[in-house]
Parts: sequence; structure tokens; C-alpha cells
Amino acid sequence: MSLSPDARPPLAVRRARAAVGALFLTNGALYANLVPRLPEIKTALDLDNASYGLAIAAFPTGAIVSGLAAGWMVRRFGSGRVAVVGTVLTGLGTLAAGLSPTFALLVAALFLGGASDSITDVGQNTHGLRVQRRYGRSIINGFHAVWSIGAVLGGSMAAGAIALGLSLQVHLAIALAIFATVAVVSLRFLLPGRDDETDDDAAEPASRAAGMRAPRLSVRTLAIVTALVLIGIGGALVEDAGSSWATLYLSAGLGAPAALAATAYVSLVGAQTVGRLLGDRLVDRFGQRTVACAGGVIIALGMGLALAWPSVPGTIAGFAAAGFGSATLIPAAMHEADELPGLRPGTGLTIVSWLLRLGFLFSPPLVGLVADSAGLRTGLLVVPIAGVLVMLLSPVLKGRVVSRP
Repeated sequence: MSLSPDARPPLAVRRARAAVGALFLTNGALYANLVPRLPEIKTALDLDNASYGLAIAAFPTGAIVSGLAAGWMVRRFGSGRVAVVGTVLTGLGTLAAGLSPTFALLVAALFLGGASDSITDVGQNTHGLRVQRRYGRSIINGFHAVWSIGAVLGGSMAAGAIALGLSLQVHLAIALAIFATVAVVSLRFLLPGRDDETDDDAAEPASRAAGMRAPRLSVRTLAIVTALVLIGIGGALVEDAGSSWATLYLSAGLGAPAALAATAYVSLVGAQTVGRLLGDRLVDRFGQRTVACAGGVIIALGMGLALAWPSVPGTIAGFAAAGFGSATLIPAAMHEADELPGLRPGTGLTIVSWLLRLGFLFSPPLVGLVADSAGLRTGLLVVPIAGVLVMLLSPVLKGRVVSRP
């Protein structure tokens, strides 16, 4: 039975919450350990910007391909097991990327990492929502904030490894050992049983019958779904610019030392973490539409000014502004899609979460091609453009809900 919002959940449920949080932490940290060291791999393999962008795109490509099978794997093996195994495989993929002696092997390693990451994402979110039902109140945003904390931790570990002179291979092997151990240990504390168990089993026949009826998808609903996908892609473009290009831009474009250049990505994810921790309260007070529009303004102005007047401190601040502005965009798009009328339960969420990965897929090669022809500074204009796109599309989100006496 679901608990009231004020009730304290059983110890097993609280432990499961902590275990899911640990999975989100490891998922955020593993790839983030690789991100600041990607320029080293680019240099070692003598890749131009276009080839580098294509290699980075292998990660989201793997995620898109495996996303089609993730749901089946969760139903077949259970969300907890899938999330833990996916975490270990993601770590192996990042380690393999650091060990890759050729462009082809780098692409294969990043494809494996992305495919495993997508499966992990589905597994941990499924289990997190299951724990949330036991709590009887929203806790899922806290998990995503923990993911961002993990990304900050991973990026900071990479910056520290660079400063200490640790080799890429040793650094990534240490990260894999630490976070794979955390994931495996967390499995013991996850909820037992099937993921399709609910507290409303009596209502299951009715809900199943309702799900059997074919929904009527209106043109308006289709337009809203498209807008929500684009808002999610806007958030994805900002995140990818930080993970794929921030370190390279500061080091190669602005001449920052390697350890300092790595802090640009850390600043983006750190500010994004703050935004996610504040996000629920901001949305409750001002509404999803206002928060997203303000986020778009912060992204456009922050990175726009940083690119117009380039400097190392200004660029780090610009990436931080972009991270803060993008904090609620992907969760907002998913939440709105999940509540759209005329769609079967979960359909809108599935569509948006799957298609927004196109932003991660096409952003690296697009920025790389522009960078080769006009410079990386020009290629990074994708970030303020994403902010403007979010501003224009934010009206599809809900405004502030005013409670009436």
C-alpha cells in the first residue's frame, strides 16, 4: 500500500532509495571520468574535429540502438539486475575507449558504453519510480540530482588524475573498480520481486482494458509532442557541448592548462546539479513554462556572452550558466509528455526520452564539421541557439498551477 506523504517508509524501502541513488551516482560518474580526457584520445589517435565528433556520436548511437531492447530486458531480468550489469558494462566501455589504439576500436568502445548506459538508464529509472510508489510522494528528481553530483564527482576525479599525472588507462581502471563495486553492492538493497507489481492490482483489469483501446492522436497532440522533443533536444545539446567540446575548446582554443580546462565541464554539471536541487520548488512557485523560458534566457545570454568575448574565466562561467539554465528542461519535457491526453500511459514519455537522444547523436558531428570549417568557437553557437529554441517553445509547457480554496 502507498504511504501518505507524511508517513515514514519501512527501512527496506529507505535502503532501496539509497541503493537507487548509488546507481544514479555511478551512472553519472563513469562517463564523466572519460570526458575531460577525450582530448588526449583525440591527440593520441591524430583525429580531426569531424572524426572526433563522429567518434563521440558512437556513444548516443549505441544508446539509441539498445534503447529498443531495454524495456524487454527489464521485464525479463528485472530493473535492478539490468541497472547493475549495465553499469559494469558502461565502465568497461569507457575503459576500452581509453585503451583503444585505433579510431575503429574507439568507435566500438564508445558504442558499447552508450548501449550499456541506455540500458542502465532505463533500469535505474524504472526501479526509482517503483521506490517512489512505495514512498507515496515524488523523489525521482532527487535521483537525477544525484546523477549530476556523480557527474561532478567523475569530472573532478578526471581533473585530479590529470593534475597528478595518472595515465588514462590507470585512471579509468580505478574509476571502473570503484563504481562497479558500488553498483554490485547496491543490488543487495534494491526492492525484490517483479517490476510490474503495483499497489493497485485490483484496478489492473480495468487499466489493462483501457490500454487496449486504441488512442486517438490529434494533430495538436502530435505538435505538442514534437515541441517537447525539441525542448528535450535543446537540453541535450547543452549537455553534449559541455561533455564533448568544453575541455577541448578551453585547452586548444583558449590555451588553458589541461587540469583547468577540465573544470568547464565540471562547472556545467555542478550548476546543473544546483538547478535540479532547486527545480521542484521553482516549478511549484512559478510553473514549468516560466522556469523553462527563464532557463532558455540564461543559456542564450550566458554562452552567447562567453563566445562573444572569449576568455577562460568567462567561458567557464558561460558553461555554468548553460548548465543551470538546462537543469529542468529534459525532466520537464518527459513529465509533460507523460501527461498528454490521447496517448496510452507511458507512450509520450517513451517517445520523448527516446527521440531526445537524437540531440546527443547529431550534435557531436555537427559541431565537429562546423569547427573544422569555421572554428570550434563558431561550432559552440549551438548552445545559445538551443537556449533561444527553448524560449520559443516553452509556451507548450504548463504554467503555474494556482490552488483554489
